[in-house]
Amino acid sequence: MIKHFLAFEKQIADLEGKIEELRHLSSSSDINIAEEIGKLQLTVSEKLKSTYSQLNPWQKVLVSRHPERPHFQDIIKNLFENYTPLSGDRNFSDDNALTGGTAFFRGKSIVTIGIDKGKNTQDRINKNFGMARPEGYRKAERLMELANKFSMPLIMFVDTAGAYPGKGAEERGQAEAIAKCIEKSLAITVPSISVITGEGGSGGAVALAVANNTLMYEHAIYSVISPEGCSSILWRSPENAEQAAEALKLTAQDMEKFKIIDEIIPEPIGGAHRDPISSINNLGDVLEKRLQELSSLSEEELIKLKESKYLEIG
Repeated sequence: MIKHFLAFEKQIADLEGKIEELRHLSSSSDINIAEEIGKLQLTVSEKLKSTYSQLNPWQKVLVSRHPERPHFQDIIKNLFENYTPLSGDRNFSDDNALTGGTAFFRGKSIVTIGIDKGKNTQDRINKNFGMARPEGYRKAERLMELANKFSMPLIMFVDTAGAYPGKGAEERGQAEAIAKCIEKSLAITVPSISVITGEGGSGGAVALAVANNTLMYEHAIYSVISPEGCSSILWRSPENAEQAAEALKLTAQDMEKFKIIDEIIPEPIGGAHRDPISSINNLGDVLEKRLQELSSLSEEELIKLKESKYLEIG
C-alpha cells in the first residue's frame, strides 16, 4: 500500500483507507466482505485512471517528486547484474549523490551513472538529496571516458532538483564541472542513453541528460529551473509555483512535442510509485530496444546523430 498520498489524491486515499479497514475487519471476524472490497478496488482503479489521465503540470511536478518512485538504487538492483561501483573523481573526493560503475544489462557489458535522491531521511542526507557537487560531475566525466575507452554503452539516470548550489561547490568549480561533463558526453563515440526517471532540474540534470537517446518516464519533468525558483524570480514569491509550472512546459509530453526527448516510457496507472518493479521492467524493455538500434550504428553515425539532434533543438 502507498504510504504517501499527494494532495490531489485525497479521494483515492480515503477509498484505500476504507479497503484497509475492511480487510482488517475481515481477518478478525467470520464476516465475508470480499465483494465490498472488490467494488471499492474497482472504484479506486477507475479514480486513478481518470485522475492520472488529466494531470496538470503542477500535479506532474508533485508526482515526479514522489518519494516512492523508482530510485537509481532500485534500478541497479532490479535491472543490472554484477554492478561494480567506481568511486571518486581522482581529484578531490567521492560524491554520494551521483554514483556509477560497470554492470551487465541483459547480457551486455555497460557503464551506468545515476543521480539518486535517497529513500529515507538518513539516505537522503547521505546523498545530499540528489544534489551533486563538482566532484560528482567530474566522476561522471571519468566514467564516460572509461565507457569510451573500453567501447561499453553508457546508460545514465537523472532524478535531481539541480546541482548543489552551496559555497563549497561554487569554489570548486561547479559550472565548469557540469560544462566539462556535457562536453564529454557529446564527444564520446559509444551508444549513450539517458533516462529522466523523476525530476530533471537545471544544469545538474543536463549534465547527464545529453545522449544519443534521451528518454523520460510518463510523469517525469525536465526544466531549466524549478517552478518554485521560477516563481521566486518572477513574482518574488514561491506561491505562484503552479502558474510557473504551466509556463515552463516541463512535462514529458511537452519535451516530446519540442523534440528535446526521443521517447516517453509509460507508467502504470497511478504513477511509477504504485508499481516500481513493473515500471523498472518497462524501462528495461525500452532500453534494450534502444541499445540494439544504437549498437548497429558506427562511431561516425553516433556522433552525427547527437550533432543533428542538439543542433535542431530550438
